[in-house]
Amino acid sequence: MPVVLLRLQEATGSGEGGFTPFSINTGLIFWTIVVFLVLLGLLWRFGWPAILKSVEDRERRIQQQLEEAERARVEAQRLLEEHRRMAATAKAEAQELIAKAKAVAEKERAALLAKAREEYDELLKRARKDIQEEREKAILALRREAVDLSIAAASKLLEAQLDTETNRRLVTEYLATLEQQR
Repeated sequence: MPVVLLRLQEATGSGEGGFTPFSINTGLIFWTIVVFLVLLGLLWRFGWPAILKSVEDRERRIQQQLEEAERARVEAQRLLEEHRRMAATAKAEAQELIAKAKAVAEKERAALLAKAREEYDELLKRARKDIQEEREKAILALRREAVDLSIAAASKLLEAQLDTETNRRLVTEYLATLEQQR
């Protein structure tokens, strides 16, 4: 450390009293203030407007971004509301379509049931008609058989040869009179 102090004394003018940390050098203070004021003037003249301009530009950009963000938020809110309305409309339309489909299905079901009933009734009617026709055929066949048996029995009893066609006509007429008497 003594070397540093010696160097400082030599630089300030080796002399009387020496240099201490608390000594005041007016020349140094004067030139420091002058340099500070010149730099302050240069900064005030050239630096401060550039700094202010960049700060104002940044503030303007931030304000524009905030306004764009607000517009985007409003647009997003509008789109969200529109989406909700569209979803509600779509849901209502879907409900309506489902209701219509159920109504159509119910009509089809009723039509199919009616058609099935008609077919059932038609089949039943046809079956009854076929049964009636078969019954009449069976009765007619029984009559013929009865006539044939009657003729065979009568011819055996009489042991005579009669005309079978005449005998058949007589028995058929007799049976018809019996049926009319019922």
